Amino acid sequence: MKIGLIGLGNIGVHFGTRLLAAGHELLVHDRSAAAQRRLVDKGATGMASAKELASATDIVLLCLPLPRIVADVATEVAQGSAVRIVVDLSTTGPSVTREVEALLQARGIALVGAPVSGGIVAAEKGTLAVMPAGPQETYEEIEPLLRVIGKNIFYLGADPTLGQTMKIINNTLYATSMVASLEALVYGVKAGLDSKTMLDVINVSSGRSFATLERIPQCALDRSFPVRFTTELLHKDIKMCIDEAEKLGVPMLVSPAARQFLAFAITQGDAQQDNVYPIRHFEHWAGVQFGEKQ
Repeated sequence: MKIGLIGLGNIGVHFGTRLLAAGHELLVHDRSAAAQRRLVDKGATGMASAKELASATDIVLLCLPLPRIVADVATEVAQGSAVRIVVDLSTTGPSVTREVEALLQARGIALVGAPVSGGIVAAEKGTLAVMPAGPQETYEEIEPLLRVIGKNIFYLGADPTLGQTMKIINNTLYATSMVASLEALVYGVKAGLDSKTMLDVINVSSGRSFATLERIPQCALDRSFPVRFTTELLHKDIKMCIDEAEKLGVPMLVSPAARQFLAFAITQGDAQQDNVYPIRHFEHWAGVQFGEKQ
């Protein structure tokens, strides 16, 4: 298939790489020339703008960092002369997705909201969870593309906002469990427990989570803190979930505490650091350090 991909960052570059490896003809665009060059060097065709790309292919995938950027790029994509399907792989949230859907529908363009979960490693391996929602016939047409980038595909219905709702619920659960895990692990160190042993026990017990199974061992145990998903982006997602729940009159009592901690971490300069990096604040307050450099 001939496909367009806009947004070639830490996740998007793996989408493009996998689509090329699967034999698809790929047109790419990113505002960063360096990001675009990474996929052009692998065989993709670089395009000068989102409009130009959407005038050269009928299926356009978006993988962008912020809802407003998705809305801006979708506006430009809608001006393309060839596009008929847009697949939004970003975490856009239901409210902006509704705006984008209306914008595209006015031009006769179908939208599938298909956010993904699993992180950079899963994106590279093609094992992401994908949460598509949109017109069923459109979903069925683009499903083979989703199976190139993800392993677990969950079609959630005809409303494109449903996938976005599922994604921000997932990320909010991650954020709350991650923050709770950080403070609990620092307490354990202060009490005299070994960092790795704590994780070993938790990860075969009822306290385990994605944070303790994957993220904290990968990032904090050896103090490497590679940037997999920034504090700023995680804060964006949890805030979006709380705001959307409030619109529906659903109380959120626990999640705001995690959001508040992430907001504090951002004020301390952690915005572009990995979201596990703020463990340092708990460590500073407790006067101990979790893990050690290898």
